[in-house]
Amino acid sequence: MTDPHARNAGVALTALVASTTTLVCCVLPALLVSLGAGAAVVGLVTAVPQLVWLSEHKALVFGGAALIVMMSGIALWRARTLPCPAEPELARSCMRLRRLSAVVFAVAVAFLLLGSGFAFLG
Repeated sequence: MTDPHARNAGVALTALVASTTTLVCCVLPALLVSLGAGAAVVGLVTAVPQLVWLSEHKALVFGGAALIVMMSGIALWRARTLPCPAEPELARSCMRLRRLSAVVFAVAVAFLLLGSGFAFLG
């Protein structure tokens, strides 16, 4: 049986990867263009043509990322009351994993919000 706290760290990392796609979709091109690096955007799209698909289907990208982040949040919320082992070393490790999961999840939420702001508001 796997450690639920280690599994939750993996869930939080999955949410981070999903929310990072929103940055690649909308924030990176907008940031490069606003900095006057339009040629870099053209080069980036030429090298990675899938960026065009991500931009054209941003509602699907953001919906999927939001769903993954929401499911991750639910899993972390449910695991917040799981007991840690009584052994001091394992208890410290358990608490570190809880904090790491919370920080990674918060970064994922921030990335999703930032990407949503660029994609739908600006």
